[in-house]
Amino acid sequence: MQIAGVRFRRAGKIHEYQTGELELARGKRVIAEAGWGLEMGTVVYIKDIEENAEKRKELKSINRIATAEDMAREGRNREKEAEAYKICQEKIKKHGLLMKLVAVEYTFENNKILFYFTADNRVDFRELVKDLASVFHTRIELRQIGVRDETKILGGVGVCGRVLCCHSYLSEFQPVSIRMAKEQNLSLNPTKISGICGRLMCCLNNEQATYEYLNSRLPAQGDHVTIRSDGEKGTVQSVNVLKQTVKVLISRGEDDTDVRECAVEDIIFHTRHRKGRMKLSPEEMKEIKDLEALERREKDGEGSQLEE
Repeated sequence: MQIAGVRFRRAGKIHEYQTGELELARGKRVIAEAGWGLEMGTVVYIKDIEENAEKRKELKSINRIATAEDMAREGRNREKEAEAYKICQEKIKKHGLLMKLVAVEYTFENNKILFYFTADNRVDFRELVKDLASVFHTRIELRQIGVRDETKILGGVGVCGRVLCCHSYLSEFQPVSIRMAKEQNLSLNPTKISGICGRLMCCLNNEQATYEYLNSRLPAQGDHVTIRSDGEKGTVQSVNVLKQTVKVLISRGEDDTDVRECAVEDIIFHTRHRKGRMKLSPEEMKEIKDLEALERREKDGEGSQLEE
């Protein structure tokens, strides 16, 4: 039994389908049943699984490989989206609503139009929805999104010089916290660890597991250690996470001190190190709480409304 992973939107969630008798390959355009009706998607992977009656029962089958007519319809939908965007902008201005229209999306069968927008506060857009429904004569959905989703839709280039992760491949946002920046020994300056969206960069999550492992092998600053090679005792002055080295301050007398850089394998810990141990200042703790509160407020502000 073969399963195809299909993505309906750029960097969107991947849905799995049975391939049936269709001969598919990565990059093939197909028509399949989504939660809102038939949609055109792109095959991102094909995999074989063992025959499993329960799995087969759960998965739908791909309807067909997209035809030239389907491609033409998709192109017409993109043109209509541009026109709908202009009309919606005019209606927003007419009703004096404090909202920013981000994007418009037609479903493949034209049975619904989705308008994505951002706003600082809740917006009463009931009259706007009625106005739009009278123009387009189909189901209208206005969906309020956060700044992360806005950036995912619009795209851009990050400080690394590459297309944003969320716009190019990241299907779902993973939790990111300022504790990760602290664990990775990055500057806690918001301008240096925030992405285009103004929130913490998603790529902090990419290396977190590696830093947790590397930090778990190192002592903390101020720990008492012994150097294996010569038995000298000292205090950890600093650590280099990537090089896996430790600078040890050795005091032999009142005026006799020395700093030695040693590989972590040449160090005997006297203070048991706990994995992922970090020391956060009161200012850093306050910043963490402020960021978490901002994320909660943004999540509470998101919503949608449907109108026939």
